[in-house]
Order: sequence, then C-alpha cells, then structure tokens
Amino acid sequence: MDYQWLAIAMFFGFCLMLMSGYPVAFSFAGTAIVFGLIGWLVDAFDPSRLLLLPNIWFGTMSNFTLLAIPFFVFLGAVLEKSGLAEELLETIAIVLGPLRGGMALAVILVGTVLAAATGVVAATVIMMGMLSLPVMLRYGYDKQLAAGVIVASGTLAQLIPPSLVLLVLSDQLGVSVGDLFLGALIPGLMLSGVYALYVLVLAFFKPDVAPALPWEARQLSGFALIKRVLKVVIPPLILIFAVLGSIFFGIATPTEAGAVGAVSACVLAAVNRKLNWELLRSASHATAIVTTIVLMILFCSSFFSLVFDALGGKTLITELLVNLPGGKLAFLIVSNLVIFLLGVFLEFIEICFIAMPLLVPAAQQLGLDMVWFGVVMAINLQTAFISPPIGFSLFYLQSVAPKTVRTIDIHKSAIPFMVLQVAVLIVVMVFPQTVRWLIELSAQPLSP
Repeated sequence: MDYQWLAIAMFFGFCLMLMSGYPVAFSFAGTAIVFGLIGWLVDAFDPSRLLLLPNIWFGTMSNFTLLAIPFFVFLGAVLEKSGLAEELLETIAIVLGPLRGGMALAVILVGTVLAAATGVVAATVIMMGMLSLPVMLRYGYDKQLAAGVIVASGTLAQLIPPSLVLLVLSDQLGVSVGDLFLGALIPGLMLSGVYALYVLVLAFFKPDVAPALPWEARQLSGFALIKRVLKVVIPPLILIFAVLGSIFFGIATPTEAGAVGAVSACVLAAVNRKLNWELLRSASHATAIVTTIVLMILFCSSFFSLVFDALGGKTLITELLVNLPGGKLAFLIVSNLVIFLLGVFLEFIEICFIAMPLLVPAAQQLGLDMVWFGVVMAINLQTAFISPPIGFSLFYLQSVAPKTVRTIDIHKSAIPFMVLQVAVLIVVMVFPQTVRWLIELSAQPLSP
C-alpha cells in the first residue's frame, strides 16, 4: 500500500508546528516522533530504522568542515565586542566623508569587510545601526536611504565568504566549501558594488538625500588620518586576505583557516589593548549559542528526514520537481520561490535543513551545477533576509534605531535594495560563469 500521503501530512504537520511558534528543532523532532508512531501502527515505518540515527549523528560530528562554524563565529564576536569593528567604521567614514553619500559608502564598505571577516549578520547590522544611523541622520541623510544601506550591506555576510550560510550549504549540497566560497565571492562583490553605485547615482541626482559630511565631522586629516588608517583598517584587511587566501589557494582547509583567524583576532585585540577575560567569555558565550543552535537543528532534522524518507516523502517531492513542465527553468523558479518565502519567516540555518534535503536530489537529477545552485540559493536567502514585513535584518536594525526612524521607514528602505539583489540574482542565473570563473581559474596548474 502506498503511504506517501502520510509523508505529505507529516510535512504539513511540521509547517503547522512552525506557524504555532514552536522552536524549529523541536518541531522537527516532535513531528518525526508523531508520524513515526503513526507509520509504525499502519506498517509504513519500521522502527529499527532509528538505529541508523547514531551513525548519522556521529558522521555529522565527524564532519571536519562544520568545525569551521564556531571558529568564524568566534572571530566575528571578538572583532565586534573588542570595538575593532567600531573603529573600522569610524575611520572609513572619516576617509569618505568629503564625498556625497560618503557615509553610506563607508557603511557598504565596512559591511563588505565585516562580511569577509565574520560571516555573522546580526552583529554587523546591529553594530552599524547603533554607530552610523544616528550620525547619518544628524547630517541630513534621508531616513530610508540610511536604513537601507545598513540592512543591505549588513546582510552581505549571508553571501560573502566565510559566510555561515555557505558553510551549512556545503554540507547539505555535498560540495567543497572551498569551491562554494570561491563561487560566491564575485556575486558577493557584485552586490556590494551595485549598492555603492546606487548610492553614488542617488547622491548625484538628489544631493539632499546623502550630503557630504561637514568639516567639523571629519575629526582627522593629513598624517594623523594616514596613521589611523594604517592602524585600524590595514590589520583587519590582512586578516581577511590571510584567512580567505589560505582557503582559496589550497594552503589550508576552511576549518584550519578559521582557527588561525580566531587566534589572529585575539592577537589584534591584544595589540590594541582590548583583550581581557570578559571579552573572551562574552565571545565564547556567543559562539556556543550559535553552534548549539546549528547542531540541535541538524540532529533533529536528521531524525525528521529519516522518517520522512521512509514514508516516501523525498521520492515523491523529487519526482514532482523533476517532472515540472519547463524542466530546469521551472525547477529554478519554484526553488527560488520556496527559498524566498521560507526566508521571510525563518533563519537561514532552519531553511537549509528544511528545504535543501528536498531540493538537492531533484537538482542533481536535472544535472545542475551544485556549486552554482548553492550560490543562487544563498543570494535568494539574502534577499529574503531584508524582505518586509518580517525580514530578520529589518528587526535587527529596528531594535537599535532612533525613535525618529519609524518601522515603516525601515521596511520601505529595503525595497530598492531588494530590487538590486534580484537583478544580481538574475545575472548570476543567466551567466553561471560569474560563479564558475574563479573555481576554474584556481583549478588551472600554475605555469612554470
């Protein structure tokens, strides 16, 4: 007897638990328990399959790549909690202050740098919101432009390596995290460049929305400014190039590079006389929380997947996606819609463990380049992350925004940047070489 209807009911039951506000990890496990029992009662599920779970979990814990997650989270926490990221933003704002839109450009540049250093969205958006939003408003920036550049550039950490999204996706897609990092680099920089171009064009045609900072707001000049740039900007850039370069050129694995980066961040904090036990305790606590959330969801999603697969759910969904009218194009449209809609309501970690196991088998059967597919999904996740009405980055900024910036202002601010992100997403889908070029270049042997 065909019990695929039970798998469909299981999936909708899981969605109902999510909509009720129940934690994602426990929604996975609770649904698996309930439908595993129902399947056992109707002879659709053999409980002995649960003996596979310890092997699955042990295999997960043995995944060397996932060990990079706590290292990169710790790296970002040290930079944020030591005040080094704050000094970086202030310095670049002083350098670019004389330009129209200079402060907004500084936010975009720092968002790009912090994305490449940490891969953590929440800390970046909150930190830049606290520091730059009041300053931009004080000097006459349009509320929506000021809020928009913060939520958009802060969310670059979703895509630019060493993004946690890419680390988790590499495990779900079964591809090299190094290839995924290389593939995402150009699209990530494209997004950053498009944001900057938008700000420059807007400031040129509408000078009032993004004025240059007055002289008194630029505290340093001449040799003092150069000295501060060398002290504040150059060391984090060296750290970023060392960590990502070692991965891209095959010198170190992402986990090894993450460990070196975490230690190097502590060294930077020590050189700036900001390393202390409270900093290490706070950074370690933040790292433990993120890592625990990832592992808890991963373990519970494995349980859900085991029962769902036994009931025929994965086979049903794979056949449905593979046989869509329109082939690959239809599959990509449906996949993007699913990821976008989930991204409006859920965190990226949750989406990776909910949607990817359902989409990956169909993508493989259709012969898609899985690295390219992963980058497309990551861009889509980033777009969803700033989507009104409940994009997570909007709430991060709202939590620290001045009272003069209303919720509606923050939500409207994201719309132009969503349009820019969709444009880049389309370019990446139409021109896969934006993803493949660096990977193929790195694979070529060096000429003697």
